[in-house]
Amino acid sequence: MDFNSTMLDTKFGCLPTMIGSMPHTDPAEACALVAHYLKDIPAWPQLPRRSFHENMYVQYSQGFPGVALEGDKIYVDRSRDLSAQLEELYTAYLANDFNKYPVSQDYAAGLHAFLGLDNLTPRAVKGQVTGPFSWGLTVTDKDKKPILYDEVLGDAVPKLLKLKAGWMERTLRQISRRTIIFLDEPYMTSFGSAFVSVSRERVIGMLNEVFGGITGLKGVHCCGNTDWSVLLATNVNILNFDAYNYAQSLSLYPAEVKKFFDRGGAIAWGIVPTEAEALAGETVASLKDRLEEAMAPFTRHGVPFKQLIEQGLLTPGCGLATLQKEDAAATALELLAGVSESIRKRYV
Repeated sequence: MDFNSTMLDTKFGCLPTMIGSMPHTDPAEACALVAHYLKDIPAWPQLPRRSFHENMYVQYSQGFPGVALEGDKIYVDRSRDLSAQLEELYTAYLANDFNKYPVSQDYAAGLHAFLGLDNLTPRAVKGQVTGPFSWGLTVTDKDKKPILYDEVLGDAVPKLLKLKAGWMERTLRQISRRTIIFLDEPYMTSFGSAFVSVSRERVIGMLNEVFGGITGLKGVHCCGNTDWSVLLATNVNILNFDAYNYAQSLSLYPAEVKKFFDRGGAIAWGIVPTEAEALAGETVASLKDRLEEAMAPFTRHGVPFKQLIEQGLLTPGCGLATLQKEDAAATALELLAGVSESIRKRYV
């Protein structure tokens, strides 16, 4: 098994990486932890405690027509004439002009510190962008109406995020030509509820539109329970879920998961908890056992255990910023690296 064989190879053999956020305010300290524990597939750290600009919805808002930040609030001012900004966005979108919509240093200090590291020799590098479903439902106009429900602005959401994802991928190629870009979609836990009126077809279409800006591996992360068949129906290569808390939820879709594996897809198992109390009670051995238990149902539905290991990544269940304390984040990454090493020694 040689992960280096092609850029789109998903045979990771349960190497570790992370979702993105960390509780740090010093980007250098966050990057040092990443470089230490995630040597094979490092990911740049998002630092929401450092600045509101690094909130996962604000971080990718630069350049969106009418976007406004006031204190700790983000909204779109629809009372302004947005035609010029919309035209600029659509022109860049049609031309795939990714450099028109970068993520600047004051919105992603961790990314720019990460790009300055000189001690990385990874097999691949991971980045992340907030997905269009979550972004469009979280960012509202002044009347608190999610902009995803606005005919014009809703259409602009995946276009901006496609440009952000494309810029991110090309920027990370400074570190490795093999890239993995995740779309973070926490709001997918609300898909199908009475509070969200967005069709399955539209969700798939938006995600695929953003994926269209990514030439390397495309991932999607959802940290709760959802209709996994929707995400598996997109052009995704890597599906990341919280296997610590929601292992059974994905096993309810055995046919879709088997088809996903058979087309070369990979599962990123979020096996390390990101709740401080749960984390304190776990060890490498206990998490390894939990991971094997989470994988077991799929073997009963025709996915060989060897394939689960080969086409597997390991991550925390969600972002590490929820742990709040920096030493807890370090513990989570230490456990993650330990579980990966234990699994790979036995099975890879």
